Amino acid sequence: MHKTMKDFVAESRQKTQGSVEAAKADGLVLDVREAHELDADGRVPGAVHVPRGFLEAKADVTNEGGDKALHAARAEGRAVHVLCASGARASLAAATLVEMGYAAKPIEGGLKSWREAGRALVGGKDGA
Repeated sequence: MHKTMKDFVAESRQKTQGSVEAAKADGLVLDVREAHELDADGRVPGAVHVPRGFLEAKADVTNEGGDKALHAARAEGRAVHVLCASGARASLAAATLVEMGYAAKPIEGGLKSWREAGRALVGGKDGA
């Protein structure tokens, strides 16, 4: 039987032991959306941006060209809360990070939930 995206997301949620509500996301926020999505929909102030396709390379602590903020969070055991548009990519990314030794969880509901929780966003086509 072939797996669907829902299957991959469900398996990822098991690896991360669930998700975190946007209102309670207090760790390092890692935004795995593409650059054009950030431009269109806004950015989370202070978030680290690594598009999903670059995650493994940027999170690899042996990669000198990796993301130093991510590496520091891993070394310190700090939570990494992963954000995308809907939550699916974030779930996959968080599961990958868990496998790489990070304390990671996806932010439930993605950017929509982030907005609904009244969390800060800057930029985007709304001009916020």
